[in-house]
Amino acid sequence: MQSSDWPLLTPDEWGDIAEQFKIQLVESLPSFFHSTASRESTIIQREQRFKMETLNQATNAYIESWMGPRDTRVRGWLLLANFLPTFVLTLLYLSIVWIGPKYMKNKESFSCRRVLVVYNIGLTLLSFYMFYELVTGAWEGGYNFFCQDTHSGGEADMKIVRVLWWYYFSKLIEFMDTFFFILRKNNHQITFLHVYHHATMPNIWWFVMNWVPCGHSYFGASLNSFIHVLMYSYYGLSAIPAVRPYLWWKKYITQGQLIQFLLTMFQTTCAVFRPCGFPMGWLYFQICYLISLIALFSNFYIQTYKKHGLSRRKEYQNGSAASLNGHSNGVSSLDNVTQRKLRKD
Repeated sequence: MQSSDWPLLTPDEWGDIAEQFKIQLVESLPSFFHSTASRESTIIQREQRFKMETLNQATNAYIESWMGPRDTRVRGWLLLANFLPTFVLTLLYLSIVWIGPKYMKNKESFSCRRVLVVYNIGLTLLSFYMFYELVTGAWEGGYNFFCQDTHSGGEADMKIVRVLWWYYFSKLIEFMDTFFFILRKNNHQITFLHVYHHATMPNIWWFVMNWVPCGHSYFGASLNSFIHVLMYSYYGLSAIPAVRPYLWWKKYITQGQLIQFLLTMFQTTCAVFRPCGFPMGWLYFQICYLISLIALFSNFYIQTYKKHGLSRRKEYQNGSAASLNGHSNGVSSLDNVTQRKLRKD
């Protein structure tokens, strides 16, 4: 085709073509830059994910070099693959414990009464479920009170494992106990015992779930779940003024907690002297941790119920619902003016 065969265009037509090209170019630029930004964002996300995976792998490798291989039955379970999420949540909890009271210092406290009723009753039901399932699972698996390894209970072992995951997860939920103290400005309740217990339990149970998620581990969790049924039911019901005068089991909760620790200590010690294949290192660690709890809870009990016995009797006569175990998340702070106590659990 010769050049003379091309259609001749007027300057105006060429101008229209140029204008159309300009419009299409302008319209395509945002999508081009958006696509470029999207690719850059994706690359950054992949790099961050790679760094996090590398950090998790390094952390896991270090832990497993000390602890040995994990129990494969919990592989891939929520929050159990890597230790960092549980550790970071604990650091976040401690940060809120430190910053929260300072933030609330010049602000009005929150009542949270309705939320507390739902929260405490919910934990009561969860604790009852865990207690029932652990007891029936141990019975079905023929668990030995004195020592029980982690692979001889058959299908009952998996039942125990599933329930103990909920027990581990409940310790993260219980961070809310402290957050309610902060919102209600009950800062005197945020004691070393309270923070120590709440911050250590999720981390300890992450390790339990990855290495000894059944067997001898069931006993302490069973007792603790039972005590929490009593404890959170009291806290939830005490948030309802009309019900509060009829709650009679408040004074037995601290005693029950101490009995819980002593029984768990006895059961753990039995496994040391009558070994059954349950890892000895775990037994020694649990004994040490229980000693710390018994010491701290005993100190609380002495400070609260012995040295202030007279004021406690006056409090019962007046029918007030001051906090038990340093916990008053279901009770108005005005009820605690006479006798401020410290929550431990």
